[in-house]
Amino acid sequence: MDRVDAIVIGAGAVGLAVGRALALAGHETIVVESQAAIGQGVSSRNSEVIHAGLYYAPGSVKARVCVRGKQLLYEFCASHGVEHRNCGKLVVATSEGDLAALRTLADRAGANGVPVEWFDANEARALEPALNCVAALSSPTTGIVDSHGFMLALQGDLESAGGLVALGSPVNSAVLGRHGASHIVRMADGTEIETRVLVNSASLHACALARQFEGLAPQFVPHEGFAKGSYYSLAGRAPFSRLIYPAPADAWLGVHLTLDLGGQAKFGPDLEWLDVEAADAIDYRVDPARADAFYASVRRYWPALPDGALQPSYSGVRPKIHRADQPAPDFRIDGPGVHGIEGLVNLFGIESPGLTSALAIAEDVAQLVARGTA
Repeated sequence: MDRVDAIVIGAGAVGLAVGRALALAGHETIVVESQAAIGQGVSSRNSEVIHAGLYYAPGSVKARVCVRGKQLLYEFCASHGVEHRNCGKLVVATSEGDLAALRTLADRAGANGVPVEWFDANEARALEPALNCVAALSSPTTGIVDSHGFMLALQGDLESAGGLVALGSPVNSAVLGRHGASHIVRMADGTEIETRVLVNSASLHACALARQFEGLAPQFVPHEGFAKGSYYSLAGRAPFSRLIYPAPADAWLGVHLTLDLGGQAKFGPDLEWLDVEAADAIDYRVDPARADAFYASVRRYWPALPDGALQPSYSGVRPKIHRADQPAPDFRIDGPGVHGIEGLVNLFGIESPGLTSALAIAEDVAQLVARGTA
């Protein structure tokens, strides 16, 4: 039987970051990926935003790894030549009724150590003349990144440190060792690999896969849910130089305007809870009929959006670990302090801001391993 120090399941941004961190720490590491290329799941279907950390509950894992991950991501992009831009963001109140949400967001940003600045309507329009608002909150540390370039750079570091990415290598199950014993990972082709450290970073598949880990009690695996978000692209160039977000409503950030590194705008995501039991059953097609709601949402902050300017683009699905009628839980980085199994880390519910947080999550996992608590 083959043996390796560490196996990471899933070659998205988080899995590659974790694999890199373990390899740089001296562990013989393999990142196994079921698809034929890296980053083909959640990591290829997001807005490519570098989040500042405005929205997350102070003291939460999400807040901590987003703020730390943002710093690490900007440093990594600069040192590795990954294309990115610190363009900033405006979160806007389009009515007096939105002001309370904006003030709450400003307080939360302050508690998370995230710089923001309050603008009145005239100040905001001086920055973005096409904008309609009564007030705006500026987030100067928000940015955008080439997510695929980021993942390629992570893979490069991983391989330079002696690690390996094994593509087209789906995992079926694992037999978990007890009392420090190694784990046995069973691949779909029948191969078995022995490892001391096993990190489940399978994103949409993480919960279903964890149920196939013999020796992990069912109460340590949350029930998964899938929330689809569709995006529409803008025909023509946007009149904005910053990202534009509406004031948040509940756990949803609203249909926002983001820019790619070429200056092209896209709008989304909206929110559609899917009635599917497994990730393989997800339909990623964008329904053109959803455009009417997009026009209505966007015209609250950009009234001049022309008719016919929005085109269906793509969709992504967030790996939720709660139902639609429940509050969103925190990221779960489940080491042995949670489930009692040495050498196992399950990453559950790593949705947005997972891309921003990837390097910080990897730090957490590597520290668990270094302390012998994973």
